[in-house]
Amino acid sequence: MKKKRKKLWKKLASRIHLWLGMISGLIVFVIAVTGCIYVFQDEIKDAVFSWRFIQNEDRDFVAPSILFQNVREAIPESNPNMVVYHDKTRPAAISINVDDIPYEVYLNPFSAEIIHVQNLDTDFFMIVEHLHRFLLLPEEIGKQVTGVSTIIFLIMLVSGLILWWPKKWKNSAQNFKIKWKARWRRKNYDWHRATGFYLIVPAIIVAITGLSFSYEWVHEGLFEVGNAVSNERNSEAIPIFPKTDKITTNSALDISFEKTFSLMPDKGMYFVWDQGEGLPIVTGVYPKSLAFDHQSNFYFESETGDLLFSQFYREKNTGIKLQEMNFGLHTGQYFGIFGKIMAFITSLFVATLPVSGFLIWFGRRKK
Repeated sequence: MKKKRKKLWKKLASRIHLWLGMISGLIVFVIAVTGCIYVFQDEIKDAVFSWRFIQNEDRDFVAPSILFQNVREAIPESNPNMVVYHDKTRPAAISINVDDIPYEVYLNPFSAEIIHVQNLDTDFFMIVEHLHRFLLLPEEIGKQVTGVSTIIFLIMLVSGLILWWPKKWKNSAQNFKIKWKARWRRKNYDWHRATGFYLIVPAIIVAITGLSFSYEWVHEGLFEVGNAVSNERNSEAIPIFPKTDKITTNSALDISFEKTFSLMPDKGMYFVWDQGEGLPIVTGVYPKSLAFDHQSNFYFESETGDLLFSQFYREKNTGIKLQEMNFGLHTGQYFGIFGKIMAFITSLFVATLPVSGFLIWFGRRKK
């Protein structure tokens, strides 16, 4: 009975693995390949585009209100409300929308001169990102397609592990390696089996962190899991401020940035965000430029610039930290260049799994 039950589980896992692979294989392949390309986008852009760098000057950055004003004058149809300051070797960046087309405006933070305006609809890496997340479909449809395919991929990892699990561990050495001198069908089978095993942990991490961008319940789940692990179950996410009838003033924007800089000087990246609608101005600070983790946040009164609330990274609960490191974990950025290389390799090898799996199925049918 025990052997029959094991065979039944193996057979069920085999069927699930096969048909789910057929359903999601091509989509998983596209998601994985585009993920490979996207991982090193900053490094590639830095090598290709000179406007991503500026001459360092020994003076303070221009105030955010001046940068906003220069963008409005140059592009009257725009309504900028957020600016990102990088270190003193990179331009400041402001995102705007004109006739439903997203643009990124880059300015010299010392002179407020506009250096470059990038149409994000034609930007290669933005197209890659949209293909990765939405398959170039409308967002609401595309994120469901990629989200469901990613969930299927997670199920396939588990079913593949069941199929791979050796009957006797003392003779299982072959399960961990590829017999390179064998015929191509055997090599392909070994590749599929061994690659799936070695990738299971990083692939699960990449898949779950990717799902967080598609589904709010996954994003909230990270918050709950982080706080549960650290016994911070009752911790709040972010402070909630009631709306007022106050309008954001230029002086409040500038004061918010000045106070943020004085609280955390000489960091790698800052942002100032006018939330509008009677809400506080939010600022953020990151230790490194282009690295979106270890974020500290400050909230300022929109009319006077008075500091309402401080939230240093060290004071944040584990749930928030886990949510905010999600992008870095997904792209490998959180662990620096080593993490990016690992994310690249993981995505590249994941892309081979649907191909090698299809070849196994096709070979068996042909035989």
